[in-house]
Amino acid sequence: MLNFKEQAGQFELFLQQQQENGLFKGTPKNLYDPCNYMLSFGGKRIRPAVCLMAAELFSPGLAEDVYWSALAVELFHNFTLVHDDIMDEAPLRRGKATVYKQYNTTAAILSGDVMNIYAYRCLQYIKPAHLPAVLSLFNKTAIEVCEGQQYDMDFEQQDIVAEEAYIEMIRLKTAVLLAASMQMGAICADASEEQAEMIYAFGLNLGIAFQLQDDFLDSFGTEAAVGKQIGGDIQANKKTFLAINALSAADEITAMELSRLKDIKGAEKLSKTLNIYQQLGVDIACKKAIEQYTNKALEALEKISVPQERKQAFTALLNFLMNRNF
Repeated sequence: MLNFKEQAGQFELFLQQQQENGLFKGTPKNLYDPCNYMLSFGGKRIRPAVCLMAAELFSPGLAEDVYWSALAVELFHNFTLVHDDIMDEAPLRRGKATVYKQYNTTAAILSGDVMNIYAYRCLQYIKPAHLPAVLSLFNKTAIEVCEGQQYDMDFEQQDIVAEEAYIEMIRLKTAVLLAASMQMGAICADASEEQAEMIYAFGLNLGIAFQLQDDFLDSFGTEAAVGKQIGGDIQANKKTFLAINALSAADEITAMELSRLKDIKGAEKLSKTLNIYQQLGVDIACKKAIEQYTNKALEALEKISVPQERKQAFTALLNFLMNRNF
């Protein structure tokens, strides 16, 4: 069974083949050039890779329709990034100008739309026996991702957000697409409904743990390792697991200090906020939550009825993602 890096490479070859066959090569160029620009960013191709991994977990030798499922989730994911960058007014992604900055907002909206439509177009190549389940899951996931994005934007207008509400937001915005990618691969490999749901549960809990790890690294990682400036969430007053739990645990004086720090920028804001986080123990609480969801993912993986050696690629992926410093 191929590991994550190898499956990502296999997907990249399939994507390149589709681009050579005409994917986003039509006219008008002002519609399709931004799509190709976005795909040129590369990235780790996590979602399509785990889609292929899940299929191979249940059935060695991949059918072509699983590659189309993988392409569908990758195009959908990139569509959401194009639109998210507009909503977040983000100037950069992976060190390059975002699509709306490179072109313009109107072009980014329309190009994002067509990427989403092409994602659905990929599903026409799914085998008839698999299509109803794949399409139902894809539709459900697409709606949930939009719900998660709206919750995320709503939270920025709220002073207080409950931890449970935050976990639900990252479940919808981030985790469900990772989980659905795995389940779509399992469906294309003729896994039973019960087994497909187990790989979904693995992906869902891994996705939540992954986002919590992102929250932690943004505050307590190192700039050299993470590859970006540390403390971006703090400087932007983002509602993260750390920020939410700090406000919940703070006494009146500490809460007033956190409120004051929200209104300033720079090194003082970062250092004093991190000091408060550590005093309140929310860094430890975040690590415990990461461990909790990681263990839930492992429990789901253990329930999948395939030989243990077939699961090693997923265990290695989990260890890689949860022990990363980027």
